Amino acid sequence: MTPNLVLVGLPGCGKSTLGRLVASRCRRRFIDTDAEVERRAGRPVAEIWAAEGEPAFREWEARVVASIVPWEGAVVATGGGVLLREDNRRRLREGGFVVWLRVPLAVLERRTARSAARPLLTGGDRLDVLRALEAQREPLYREAADVVLDLADAHPSVNAAAIAALWEEATAHAPRLAGG
Repeated sequence: MTPNLVLVGLPGCGKSTLGRLVASRCRRRFIDTDAEVERRAGRPVAEIWAAEGEPAFREWEARVVASIVPWEGAVVATGGGVLLREDNRRRLREGGFVVWLRVPLAVLERRTARSAARPLLTGGDRLDVLRALEAQREPLYREAADVVLDLADAHPSVNAAAIAALWEEATAHAPRLAGG
């Protein structure tokens, strides 16, 4: 059994971009939990937040997480707040190799500056919001992560290669991750 590769981290850390690259490189199925929520709900995440609020979005997200855990060997890019729920943290750890993509806040601020699709980052000072999210979520990321990967602002292909190598090494050497 090959565990899923689960990418977690703050908005803008590259989960979706790197996840697609790793999946392509390793010839694995790719799923972006936000995109899957949008597909199932039939509307964008920002619209769900605006119409129903964060709790409704988190319910959609939890259903998606529960449905993907049984898969084997998929690359999963999660939403930045997926680990806010204990059941999501447990499920993702049980079914996968969790990599926390840690990126400096200044880089995250720059990467998310032009994005209107991130509901949590639309109000207030973006850097202050990112600092608050980091303070809230860092302990959850640390708890769930098998590996913390500090990413330089390198080309995505370089970072994707590093993630793929970590995943391959972990699944080859760790009994928990190899189904044992």
